[in-house]
Amino acid sequence: MAHLLSQTWFIILMGITLIGAVLSAVHHAEVIAHKTGEPYGTLVLSISVTIIEVSLIIAMMLAGHEGSEFIARDAVFATVMIVINGVIGLCIFMGGFKHYEMTFRNEGANSALTVLTALATFILVMPMVTVSTPGPDFTKSQLAFAGIASFALYGAFLFFQTVSHRDYYLPKAEGQNVNSATHADKPSNLKTSISAVLLLISLAIVVGLAEALNPAIEAGVKAAGAPKTVVGIAIAMLVLMPEAYAAVRAARANRLQSSLNLALGSALASIGLTIPSVAAFAIFFDLPISLGISPLNMTLMYLSFFIGALTLAIGRATLLQGVVPLIIFFEFLFLSLVP
Repeated sequence: MAHLLSQTWFIILMGITLIGAVLSAVHHAEVIAHKTGEPYGTLVLSISVTIIEVSLIIAMMLAGHEGSEFIARDAVFATVMIVINGVIGLCIFMGGFKHYEMTFRNEGANSALTVLTALATFILVMPMVTVSTPGPDFTKSQLAFAGIASFALYGAFLFFQTVSHRDYYLPKAEGQNVNSATHADKPSNLKTSISAVLLLISLAIVVGLAEALNPAIEAGVKAAGAPKTVVGIAIAMLVLMPEAYAAVRAARANRLQSSLNLALGSALASIGLTIPSVAAFAIFFDLPISLGISPLNMTLMYLSFFIGALTLAIGRATLLQGVVPLIIFFEFLFLSLVP
């Protein structure tokens, strides 16, 4: 009994530390974002989290536990569903509740969603319809090509976002509440460098604690009799906490453009960087990897993309447009428990 109690307190302590690391990561990411400006600032947090997510997935694949070949698939699919429905829905809901109506550049948001739809189809759907191998698997050549195509498409998006059409991802000047920090002096190079180091440390702590909490999550899932994929969803939620918190905070400050840049950017990086890295690793070390999702998950994913396209079509969002993706998100969670 005493051992169980001490274990419970240890898990609670890790949870409190996790929240502190999330708040620290968001603070240091905002310092860097203030220094670099949009849209570069929102790339910092999403790419940092993705790099560490890759390390986490590879470490779990090397461990070779039962179901390790599905870890990349579960993590990427959960990230897409959490971001498209949970994070974006919550941002629009919270911002719409406070500001009635918010505006953003639909050119940039729709471009990002278009690329995300193509990436998700390449990686999560194509393995189910190819005929060279049975089941949800690619051949090595197909996996290599899918990884290269995904990286190339993500690279093209980054060039579009940061160079050729950067203005598509900048907030509209009209109708925006200007934050008092907008006119503050930019942080010094030294402060920015320190924040960059502390950001990486904070993110490493977030992912490390997520991995440490994994056994407790697995035990809870097993005790509840839930499917093993729920573990992947829980880990993805923990890893995405810094980005989700930063995105919701921006939306409440009437900066929905920054929220969308951060949310969609994290989903794009999750596929465009994670899959090529994991695919190369799996091919080089001859590790099994299965990426195809079930027909049920395909239906939910394409429903999410369809509703997302309608939501982002006109460049304005209200509370109702946040409710719909949130309901889809809860449907995703429920059907993950009761498939």
